[in-house]
Amino acid sequence: MTPHILAINPGSTSTKIAVFAGDEPVFVETIRHDATELAGFGHIMDQEGYRRELILAALHRHGLAVTDLAAVIGRGGLMRPIPGGTYAVNEAMLDDLRSCRFGTHASNLGAILARDLADEAGIPALIADPVVVDELGPLARYSGHPDISRRSIFHALNHKAVSRVAAAELGRPYEDLRLIVAHMGGGVSVGAHDRGRVVDVNNALDGDGPFSPERSGGLPAGSLVDWCFAPGADEAEIRRRITGRGGFLAYLGTADGLEIDRRVTAGDERAREVREAMAYQVAKEIGAMAAVLEGRIDAVILTGGLAHDGDLVDTVSRRVSFLAKIMVHAGEDEMGALTRAALRALDDPGTIRTYPA
Repeated sequence: MTPHILAINPGSTSTKIAVFAGDEPVFVETIRHDATELAGFGHIMDQEGYRRELILAALHRHGLAVTDLAAVIGRGGLMRPIPGGTYAVNEAMLDDLRSCRFGTHASNLGAILARDLADEAGIPALIADPVVVDELGPLARYSGHPDISRRSIFHALNHKAVSRVAAAELGRPYEDLRLIVAHMGGGVSVGAHDRGRVVDVNNALDGDGPFSPERSGGLPAGSLVDWCFAPGADEAEIRRRITGRGGFLAYLGTADGLEIDRRVTAGDERAREVREAMAYQVAKEIGAMAAVLEGRIDAVILTGGLAHDGDLVDTVSRRVSFLAKIMVHAGEDEMGALTRAALRALDDPGTIRTYPA
């Protein structure tokens, strides 16, 4: 019988769920959470039971129960830095996620909900390639001052997933390839993949690398200090400028790529230049990762939601196509990526890692 996998991806105002029978989706659903209901919870971790019941109700609507599943896999949250791979949800992981000692985010609920539901059916509870995947080489950790070490926080799930798809297209194992992956979405992360390990990547959350629709990217350090010490400066507001109100939103008043494309088509020169500037910065970061890989590159992969924008892709490609073959895998198939990770783990349980690694 084809194994059925439940994938869970909690967000701040929704929970995405999907059941796949092998590689084929049975259903994919986004459960929206009303703001007034969420306001009744003092902390995001208090939402565990609420979201669990909604997931069970969704399964029931589709004629399924947890006992019909072979495994449950959740989106990994903020936890200890770990190498990429698929991990069994264990008590150490649950303790770190529930305590939020490494950060508070709705994705912390992914492993918790997976374990809740899997225990009910006596099946494996898993996560795969969370944002804290850390495979940086020692030189990549240097910032320029010993008080600050560079951190690995990026779109690890999609990076790894599209790399495996590209490897299959190239007819070679991912673990044999040198790739540069540029994920272009709400945030931008550009990573150097050296035979299965992401040995360098910009911190896509905290203000590193290219700017994006909502993030400011790497800002000039002196000017950033001026922000921090300006009269009336507020730490929370500065952080919002960096991670939520920067990039396209700051320059153009919108983070909507489709809206910006409409403006460009209508002749808005400012919108065209801002979009080209982002492509310019992405290309520069790809060039930096080419240096990390010493110019030995099997392919450059452009992915994420903005890879649907043909003009943006063409602009990046024009600047970096001399490096290697350009492969475009637009979008971010999170649910499919989680499911494929679970299927690989069920097929070869010896590959399942133990947290902390």
